[in-house]
Amino acid sequence: MVSAQGRNFLGRGEVAELAAPVFGRGRRVVEVERLRGGSKKGVYRVLFDDGFSTVLYVWSPDEDYWGTTLKEPAASSDAGPFSHASGLRFFETSGACLEAAGVRVPRLHFADGTRSRRPYDFAFAEDVRGGTLEKRLADDPEGAKAILARLGEALELMRRRTSPRIGKVADVLDGPEPAEGGSCVDVVLDRALLDLGEAAARVGSIAEVRERCRAALEELADGIEPRPRHGLIHGELGPDHVLVDERDEPVLIDIEGTMFFDVEWEHVFLRIRFGEQYEDLRVDGLDERRTELYRLAQHLSLVAGPLRLLDGDFPDRRFMEEIAAHHTGVTLELLRSR
Repeated sequence: MVSAQGRNFLGRGEVAELAAPVFGRGRRVVEVERLRGGSKKGVYRVLFDDGFSTVLYVWSPDEDYWGTTLKEPAASSDAGPFSHASGLRFFETSGACLEAAGVRVPRLHFADGTRSRRPYDFAFAEDVRGGTLEKRLADDPEGAKAILARLGEALELMRRRTSPRIGKVADVLDGPEPAEGGSCVDVVLDRALLDLGEAAARVGSIAEVRERCRAALEELADGIEPRPRHGLIHGELGPDHVLVDERDEPVLIDIEGTMFFDVEWEHVFLRIRFGEQYEDLRVDGLDERRTELYRLAQHLSLVAGPLRLLDGDFPDRRFMEEIAAHHTGVTLELLRSR
């Protein structure tokens, strides 16, 4: 199957060949749906003739809209907290770490990173059919409060799972010790200044306040002491990255970027994505100065990142333009309010 951008996506025949040794050749694949929304991997729902379904994840260059030239800038190295997290290694290690912490993720049926059968990594996982938390919140906000409470419990379990090192779970647990360390604040500041430069080059209103924004970032970062340990966070936990299972339990997806980092980073993103419903996830004890720095940094990232993605052939261009425009406005408002 070839996309409008000339990318080679998987068709039913290829999916059936991958599925047969895993689920039995007596089962026949009757439908394959490529799910929308991802920018780093392909996600396919696979339906069999006996009613069973699974989700197939595919990590290949054709599925990765960031490619080799559009990768998000790593603040320190290719193994930094914000480095490009795409691949089976990140998926498996993050999933195992979250499960060990008591957090629900889709159950893994089979994974192959050998590339002996295909020139890409792939995995079959549980098909969680209860829809997204985003849809539940839109359809029945009051009824979804119990799911939000369970998500809050999962976040607390993650916060208790700590590490003295920062970085992607796969790098912290399986990678070599870094040559030199860096605090979360240092990493965020470095990345925010990169994002500021890219945003200013692309958006006139950001260019006009570039030096003021730089000064605000550096002022906020100054004097924040490094922490000895860091919590486990998802990194991009919006309601669209939470599925709901048959028992109304939240199930975290898009987990490759899970990392050990300041939990304030997670809560800034939660506040952005959950809006008023963030009140059900709010916790006490967050560092206000870190939170303010991370808020400005994330809004800058949500200007630069979508526009960077549009340098390639990402299909939903209007959506990315709207994200960048919205966060441009929020960034300017944050500066005006200082």
